[in-house]
Amino acid sequence: MPYELPSLPYDYNALEPTIDEQTMRIHHGKHHQAYVDNLNKAIEGTEFDGHPIEALLGALLDTVPEDKQAAVRNNGGGHANHSLFWQIMKPGGGGEPSGDLAAAINDLWGDADKLKTAMNDNGVKRFGSGWTWLVWDGTGLALYSTANQDSPLMQDDVPLLGIDVWEHAYYLNYQNRRPDYLSAWWSVVNWDEVGKRFDEARAK
Repeated sequence: MPYELPSLPYDYNALEPTIDEQTMRIHHGKHHQAYVDNLNKAIEGTEFDGHPIEALLGALLDTVPEDKQAAVRNNGGGHANHSLFWQIMKPGGGGEPSGDLAAAINDLWGDADKLKTAMNDNGVKRFGSGWTWLVWDGTGLALYSTANQDSPLMQDDVPLLGIDVWEHAYYLNYQNRRPDYLSAWWSVVNWDEVGKRFDEARAK
């Protein structure tokens, strides 16, 4: 069964002014759609067709034939990363995490502001294109960045919150000002969704 582009849980203009409507339309309808189309093309008719994306990018990735591995890694990662990205944003977002997630963040970083600073720093320092992540690594929370469309799923981590720092995610509004984009992004974060993912990851 082919992978499909997920619908956005809000309108294209719902995250304005932080993320403008045109950027959302291009990012979701063009970039994410291309990852889905290219992933389906790469695995169509193979034994890898129909597996959950978590399995394809996890245990199965090393078994993908060499001539298809780059396409699966790049496009599968792009599909997984963006599917998360749309869910962890919401209109009227922002604020602070709560519950067990907030407690875990406070234990490791002191407070949510210090977490944001660390994630933003990872995003600013990511050379070229990539993502900055908050993940569950099996024992606790961790921060790092990845290049291109590499996903935490590729190292058996559970992505909880990822910010896209490819230029197509912010260039129309912010041009080359990646730090401004990262700073503004937190006004649309959906902490409830991140907290839910944290609870689910710990329960596994």
